[in-house]
Amino acid sequence: MKKSLVSGLLVISSFIFTLCSKDPGPVVRGVTDNYLSGAGVFILNEGNFRTGNGSLSFFSYDSSKIFNNVFLQVNSRLLGDIPYSMAVSNGKAYIVVNNSGKIEVVDGNTMESLTTINKLSSPRYISFATATKAYVTSLYSDSITILDTEKDKISGYIDIRHTSETIIAIENKAFAASWAGGNKIFVIDILSDAVTDSIEVGREPESMAVDKNGTLWVLCNGGWQRDSFAELTAIDTRTDEILRKLIFPLITDSPTSLQIDGKGENLFFLLNGGVMQMNIDDAQLPEIPLISPPGTNLYKLGINPGNSEIFITDAKDYQSKGDVFRYDKKGVLISKMEADIIPGSVCFRTGTLLPGK
Repeated sequence: MKKSLVSGLLVISSFIFTLCSKDPGPVVRGVTDNYLSGAGVFILNEGNFRTGNGSLSFFSYDSSKIFNNVFLQVNSRLLGDIPYSMAVSNGKAYIVVNNSGKIEVVDGNTMESLTTINKLSSPRYISFATATKAYVTSLYSDSITILDTEKDKISGYIDIRHTSETIIAIENKAFAASWAGGNKIFVIDILSDAVTDSIEVGREPESMAVDKNGTLWVLCNGGWQRDSFAELTAIDTRTDEILRKLIFPLITDSPTSLQIDGKGENLFFLLNGGVMQMNIDDAQLPEIPLISPPGTNLYKLGINPGNSEIFITDAKDYQSKGDVFRYDKKGVLISKMEADIIPGSVCFRTGTLLPGK
């Protein structure tokens, strides 16, 4: 993971995101019924590398409170080593636990464990290609894993000859980024599970988002050694052609965590300790941050697709409990909450999940 490369989420409509807060006190079985229902934000706390103390938190819009250790409270066991991303399909939530090499499949409402998909090589992100099929990327493997989401079992592999990071499925295609040391977006035909094209972009494409026009935006951080200029690239998903590139001005610029609002009109990303915002029609990269909280170590970013609220996780020193900041769409602070160790990716839930949603 990029903690060694740093430590290690893109967001599509039917995904869930993540969040954390103060110690909820003694574990009480059944208490989750009181706060897991309704709209809210899940937060994946990565925990310390190789210690297995990763956890799941939930911020409830109904109570405006955050609850830690949700997975532990519901299932009476720890979540694992580096829970990294989370997504939902057909009423089930899929929690990708990177260094444990597994995906925990849970009920999307109650977080009750349904099954565990093991024997994955450093999984990073999951994208649902169809109602019954998903793709899982890997930091170490040169293949993308295919999941049968009806049986929640591995059904095959796609050899892309490179490790992969974020992935997005759009209509009959999936776009997978070759992150660690890479500079390509691989195009996969969803019907055949075959790689049909590769698109050269900047060094280390780290995160992606799709706008209202179906344009794929790719944020390349320039490499962890800062040996290339970072860039933001727009790709036509129908033709796989590059529409434009915006190059960051400084070799030291290392933007991360590209997100887009619910209308698909405004892009957000982290850069130099701040949150940058730009419209998809802007001709230049933004120069002034929308948000720049002092004394923080901003790690991951999420934009609520419903109300455009901005959630930022602060990893602090990567050892102690971090914080989660909640802002309105104009960048005004609403609240700050204490999460667990290394709060990372966030996943939004707009309400109670129904089967097939």
